[in-house]
Amino acid sequence: MDKHIAVFTFPYSSHPALLLTLTRRLAAAAPTAVFSFFNIEKSNNLLFANLNCENILRYDVSDGIPDDYVFVGKPQEDVNLFLAVAEEELRKGVRVAEMDTGLKVSCLVVDAFFSFAADMAEETNIPWVAFWTAGACSLSAHLYTDLIREKCAPLVDGGSAGSDEEIADLIPGLEPVRLSDLPSGVVFGNLKSPFSIMLHKMGTTLSRATAVPINSFQELDPHLTKNLSSKLNNFLNIGPFHLISKEKTKTPIKLDDEFSCISWLDNQKPSAVAYICFGTVFTPPPHELVELAEALEESKTPFLWSINQKSNKHLPNGFLERITVNGTGKVVPWTPQDQVLNHVAVGVFVTHGGWNSVLESVGAGVPMICRPFIGDQHINSWMVERVWGIGSRIEGGNFTKRATRSAFEQVFSWSKSRNEKIEALKDLAHKAVAPNGSSDENFKTLVDVVTGSKVISNFF
Repeated sequence: MDKHIAVFTFPYSSHPALLLTLTRRLAAAAPTAVFSFFNIEKSNNLLFANLNCENILRYDVSDGIPDDYVFVGKPQEDVNLFLAVAEEELRKGVRVAEMDTGLKVSCLVVDAFFSFAADMAEETNIPWVAFWTAGACSLSAHLYTDLIREKCAPLVDGGSAGSDEEIADLIPGLEPVRLSDLPSGVVFGNLKSPFSIMLHKMGTTLSRATAVPINSFQELDPHLTKNLSSKLNNFLNIGPFHLISKEKTKTPIKLDDEFSCISWLDNQKPSAVAYICFGTVFTPPPHELVELAEALEESKTPFLWSINQKSNKHLPNGFLERITVNGTGKVVPWTPQDQVLNHVAVGVFVTHGGWNSVLESVGAGVPMICRPFIGDQHINSWMVERVWGIGSRIEGGNFTKRATRSAFEQVFSWSKSRNEKIEALKDLAHKAVAPNGSSDENFKTLVDVVTGSKVISNFF
């Protein structure tokens, strides 16, 4: 082994899986390099259960939770405990990995959240690669947080602009956006929380990174990409990740279908089914579940709904029995989402607007109805509706029977030109990850940065 790359992941949500996916791609492209992957034990146990890659080494770091700690239900309690020890744990982990391998770390590949990596890289004069797991829109909001706060201060303090009023030129490279659609911690929310402080510091530090790869494709956001490329070194769109493996094998990856979702879809009409899923973390409150279920029944919209089984008790009385008898819908605790979205029967994706779900929907050419909850979901949903024109958001921000039925009617009656728009984006996404596509070429650049094959000047 001739190179040693240290990889630091933010150990929550989808971050570890995405960074391990990137690490595996880099490890395959650089077989003579060793990659030390740092993560908390609980997350690593899931990620490495079936992983066999000789040049990726697993390292567990502390989650910062004392043995006798009792959670009291504070927001982001586990995250805050980890952030308090993250830098110390990762610095200590690097020393251990260097002793184990006999190689000094030659590059840091780090979740962009960890701005302290800038100092670590500068201390040893090595490249720092800051990986952003989401889209260019949310990254821009954090990169320009100070500018946004400066522009909004007179409006917010003076009460002359509501959170739902569109403001032009708020984010360079982006069309008018509402304050309420900015990620929490930019203008609204607890700006003094450890998480908000972390994101703000990230935005002011990213220009020091040697490269900033993101899980997207540049044709999706050409104006944002142009602007970010002028502010950041080697700003590289290298996704969508979920399409990479398909491109390499040229065949869809077969996944388990424990609940017979695909066979159920096989019996539905083309583009007639609403697929509903809010990820593994988010579930609408009980009253919204009732409104959504009643809208589905009254509109007679065929649907496949992936929902945590514990939430079934909040559905209307007799709902599950009725849909089983009449065959109009199917409620399951899990679906093979990529296969479902690519099924000819699916006509719309009802989603929380998480970045991975948005990319999967774009990659399948399926329009979206978005009901965002937190984080980047609001600005992602804004992009879906107002910028890309490939879906809509639930009116009022919450599921009501009227708003839900209206959203279904709107999307299912889309004009040919609207459908052509999402098909065009689907085609661009697939071309981006194909050989010599934009994401493929950007990944080659990233490999050069990580392995030191590309001479980089002015790291910081």
